Amino acid sequence: MAAPPAGIILGSMTKDEAWSLAEHWIAAWNAHDLDAIMSHYDETVELTSPVAAQLLGKQDGTVVGKDSLRAYFQRGLAAYPELRFSLDDVLWGLNSIVFYYKNQKGTRSAEFLELSAAGNVVRVIAHYNG
Repeated sequence: MAAPPAGIILGSMTKDEAWSLAEHWIAAWNAHDLDAIMSHYDETVELTSPVAAQLLGKQDGTVVGKDSLRAYFQRGLAAYPELRFSLDDVLWGLNSIVFYYKNQKGTRSAEFLELSAAGNVVRVIAHYNG
């Protein structure tokens, strides 16, 4: 799998850069390539997700730190071996991006990702419609 796009300078993200990042993210998940998935995240990442709440039994659904996030993603990939995403849209801001996609069951999801100055994901807030 190709390396993720080089760090994006905040405030200057283009449509092509946003889509490139999203497509790499989707491809990493669809390949179930944990190293490629983790290549997008900062050491200090914080993720909040209803799926994390369910899978980890944590009411706040928050996972903090890259090692914890890796363990959570590994658990999720094992729990959902048929997991596959298709990208519907990408929205981008000054230091953030939103991926809008659906999974293999047709469940629609949106993830807000805040980026560091180096272009790594420091915060994720996941939303689902089902």
